[in-house]
Amino acid sequence: MKALVLAGGTGTRLRPITHTSAKQLVPVANKPVLFYGLEAIAAAGIIDVGIVVGDTADEIVAAVGDGSRFGLKVSYIPQSKPLGLAHCVLISRDFLGEDDFIMYLGDNFVVGGVEDSVREFRAARPDAHLMLTRVPEPRSFGVAELSDSGQVLGLEEKPAHPKSDLALVGVYLFSPAIHEAVAAITPSWRGELEITDAVQWLIDAGRDVRSTVISGYWKDTGNVTDMLEVNRLVLETTEPRCDGLVDERSDLIGRVLVEAGAEVRNSRVMGPTVIGAGTLVTNSYVGPFTSLAEDCVVEDSEVEFSIVLRGASISGVRRIEASLIGRHVQVTSAPEVPHAHRLVLGDHSRAQISS
Repeated sequence: MKALVLAGGTGTRLRPITHTSAKQLVPVANKPVLFYGLEAIAAAGIIDVGIVVGDTADEIVAAVGDGSRFGLKVSYIPQSKPLGLAHCVLISRDFLGEDDFIMYLGDNFVVGGVEDSVREFRAARPDAHLMLTRVPEPRSFGVAELSDSGQVLGLEEKPAHPKSDLALVGVYLFSPAIHEAVAAITPSWRGELEITDAVQWLIDAGRDVRSTVISGYWKDTGNVTDMLEVNRLVLETTEPRCDGLVDERSDLIGRVLVEAGAEVRNSRVMGPTVIGAGTLVTNSYVGPFTSLAEDCVVEDSEVEFSIVLRGASISGVRRIEASLIGRHVQVTSAPEVPHAHRLVLGDHSRAQISS
């Protein structure tokens, strides 16, 4: 069995971060989102991985390499422009051959991994196996309709009137039958080959399409709110450790990870929090659910529930929260200016000014 990992999207919902960085490499708890998916694939016993890459190919290749660090053998499949998930399957035909495969969206995060779903698929070998999760607002997702036995009856992409609350998770398992389906469908109104159309083709052709409703946590980390939520979730599992330097005037409270080369001086750090290698925190407060990447500086400031990327500095800022701060960003306090009121008052006016 092989894996097809999709890492070619542009990440428009994470701009401006993704103007200069691949969305799949934005870190969660100081580790790129893509790495969690690759680790889940390796844990499921899959070795051969094809990664579909686009404009950010050089950055993805530099980060992942040949995959050996994950126990994987990685090949790269270029996609000239994003033309849909089914198009990714179409251009990966030579890599996939006649093997079963798991398709994993590189910016998705699935707590609990995919081992159970892979095991279930291998045992039953349906033509397709979908991972589903219940969502409060199904109109924002691809939605599946199931029979009482769990067989997939139909799929709808962002329906106005959903037939269920079961959304498609960005993980799919396919037999080679999917190749016939992607070759048979036509582009949607978006000009893309939709994987939901390909799976629907299998259903209409009477093929065996099954599903698993996962109980674990799933997020598409496509926007800042979801990134911060996944960061919070991962940090909840942080084990406290201090490999850096913390002076006697500082307090580390709760699950705080201070990586080697980091320094904390005259500061208070509330976990769960991770402070990356080479980062300096001085005269500051770092609150829960904050990830400071490597080589950052936080001085005379307060930061909480935020992700701060490599090389950023925050100086003299009273409070930052629920923020995503990019690489090598400088955040400083604004210079003080004289306080004054500028008025144009007509005759016989009355003005009350609180000074």
